[in-house]
Amino acid sequence: MSKQELYPIKFDPIFKYRLWGGNKLKTDLKKDYEGENIGESWEISDVEGDETKVSNGALKGKTLKELISIYKGDFVGEAVYKDFGTDFPILIKFIDAEAPLSIQVHPSNELAKERHNSFGKNEMWYVIGADKDAELIVGFDSEMDKTKYQNHLSDNTILEVLHHENVTKGDTFYIPTGRVHAIGAGVLLAEIQQTSDVTYRIYDYKRKDKVTGKERELHTELALDAIDFKHYNNYKTDYGKAVNTSNVLVHSPYFKTNFIKVSGTLVKDYAQLDSFVIYMCVNGSLELTYNRQSYNLNIGETILLPAMTDAVELTSDSSEILEIYL
Repeated sequence: MSKQELYPIKFDPIFKYRLWGGNKLKTDLKKDYEGENIGESWEISDVEGDETKVSNGALKGKTLKELISIYKGDFVGEAVYKDFGTDFPILIKFIDAEAPLSIQVHPSNELAKERHNSFGKNEMWYVIGADKDAELIVGFDSEMDKTKYQNHLSDNTILEVLHHENVTKGDTFYIPTGRVHAIGAGVLLAEIQQTSDVTYRIYDYKRKDKVTGKERELHTELALDAIDFKHYNNYKTDYGKAVNTSNVLVHSPYFKTNFIKVSGTLVKDYAQLDSFVIYMCVNGSLELTYNRQSYNLNIGETILLPAMTDAVELTSDSSEILEIYL
């Protein structure tokens, strides 16, 4: 297959059982899976052992790494290929928290490389839905230092000094490495992150794993050197919501994400962008047309446009998507 025959690609998600998972991936995002407590749908993943496979068209069954190996810069972008080779740099997920996640932190690129030979894990959250009074935990509520933090951890009052924020649909948070965080009960969200599965768990409500019957492992010592103890006045991301426009959501060194509300017909031209583009549909549904072929994208679905894609046409009565690229 030549590069001219590359096309918008969908992948079969990988579903993950989680102690805190619910069933909104099925009820709200129309995912099809067996089992209970499915907390994560890995939409596009190059994590070793969890590589997603193409679900549509002539490339069906191929993994991300195979696609990059074959098409190189035509698939991911010349600059992306130069920087990452056959490693895909980001991991795309939907997450459903029926119960709260553990309080956790991710190490920086430097620490993760040194300790785990991995990327760090800078990430962002876009809230798709939230129950009444649902919240996220992001950062500290006041100035903190290592000693105070350890005291709160040892006397079980760590939750009292963390910043709790009630959330509703559309709320967005950037979680740089070092920022303590947790998704609260009743939150359904899209997560964009560096390709990494390195997490330090620092508090977990003394919950026990269903399989082992033991409390889940904590990483309090490893986390100490990873935490940013600084207090910030605002943790939530403000952004515009102009119709048929790429509204800047989170632009970081690791990924760029925009919010697009599609109404009617919108043409997006990526001829000058040296990167793949991913759409995550977070509300409604749309039709994507490329090279006289049509692709449907419904809430909870994800599609990847190879880097050599020039213009696509998006048509919808009303839908909302996240536009992600490097």
